[in-house]
Amino acid sequence: MDNQQNIFYTSISTHYSDIFPFNPKQLSFVTNKLNSLPDKQILDIGCATGQLAFQLAAQGANVTGIDLNEDLLEIANESIPQPNLKFRLGNMLELEADFEAGKLDGVLCFGNTLVHLQELHDMRKMIFAVYNLLKDGGHFMLQILNYDYILKDKVTELPVIENEAIRFVRKYEFVEKSRLVHFKTELHLKKKKETISNETTLFALKSKELKQLLNSEGFRNIEFFSNFNGDAFGGAHLPLVVSCQK
Repeated sequence: MDNQQNIFYTSISTHYSDIFPFNPKQLSFVTNKLNSLPDKQILDIGCATGQLAFQLAAQGANVTGIDLNEDLLEIANESIPQPNLKFRLGNMLELEADFEAGKLDGVLCFGNTLVHLQELHDMRKMIFAVYNLLKDGGHFMLQILNYDYILKDKVTELPVIENEAIRFVRKYEFVEKSRLVHFKTELHLKKKKETISNETTLFALKSKELKQLLNSEGFRNIEFFSNFNGDAFGGAHLPLVVSCQK
């Protein structure tokens, strides 16, 4: 994670769970793909505050969550201790150095994490490492945004996230003659009446490119969905959810 991204996530870390509360549909999606959770070995890349990892472990999976932001990990480590759950500092470009090959039943990379890598060759390196970490038949599940739609329709503002505690405004600024986008946010803290403004840079990865990357590294049974319910991918929707197997 570059310094810009680290500053961004530190700035919202204490409010992360208010902005992005646990989504039970993610748990159901993972459970369905892995058939069951007890004793499954799972790596959660970009685990943030660990909400999904905690729920997976509570269902019996052995889960390791990694993230590059120490403030998010500090919050994750405040969750109720479980012997089958651990969080650690980890870089998705250094997976093969940190984990043993062929030992994982599932690798997760949700929350638009992949596109924080700003070069296709870095994404290929990460996907190659995931493939090697999985057991035969293991599942790689990831979620980014639907940049086919965002680029085609020049979507410059994502839906506002709002609840009793916060109002989170998210905007995209496209970089001319580039696939990079500046992700600009304003986090309004209602009780404190404060606003935290920040930005980070992402790579607008198209679905065709992602499929080519997965194919080139040997993944099979590649499925694209428009949400964690498993609805068909395509059209004017924001999520892109992917499942594939080694």
